[in-house]
Amino acid sequence: MPAAAETMPQNATQNSALAPGFQDPVHDAQDCFRAIMNAMARPGTLHGVRTSELTPPAPLTPAGAAAALTLFDYDTPVWLDRTLMASDEVKGFLRFHTGAPIVSEPVEAAFALVADPLQLISLASFNQGSAEYPDTSTTVILLKQDFGDGDKVTLEGPGIEKSAQFAPKPVPPTFWDQVIANNRQFPRGVDLIFAGSAEIAALPRSTHVTLPES
Repeated sequence: MPAAAETMPQNATQNSALAPGFQDPVHDAQDCFRAIMNAMARPGTLHGVRTSELTPPAPLTPAGAAAALTLFDYDTPVWLDRTLMASDEVKGFLRFHTGAPIVSEPVEAAFALVADPLQLISLASFNQGSAEYPDTSTTVILLKQDFGDGDKVTLEGPGIEKSAQFAPKPVPPTFWDQVIANNRQFPRGVDLIFAGSAEIAALPRSTHVTLPES
């Protein structure tokens, strides 16, 4: 058992053990990592992730768990939104399977998991990286996303031929204004991953967003 799990309450540890991770950790993580990288390389496009074997404790979703098991490790501090932070089972699952330290300050996080996207804190609250080390910024993972039924925005930039439409939901009312401000500070800024039921999409900080005309 990882050392991090030994400090957890017994109930949380037991509940975590009842929720297994990847059946084939190496190959499943490789497949998910490939999907995430393809999503980052082609902003706004959907990429399937294998989630049928994952039953993480709620409110962590299978797609969110797949991303966590792929990206998190002992060297990646993780920030959880209030909904996830309130669940000892979720914290136990993440610590047991990834060893990632859970931090209370968003600016300290390499990754952020958000189970209640409508209550997402400001993107400016996360680590923005620096001009010298932009890759130290936070990657924010939004869970419970539906694709194609939200307010459509237009995407332009690296990995997009001319332009593309993107319409995830739910997102906060000021979300797209924040994403536009995030892009303006490139190469600094956060990266975004949108996790649906069994597919993901991404918006790297290099993506330019245009809102629909009113």
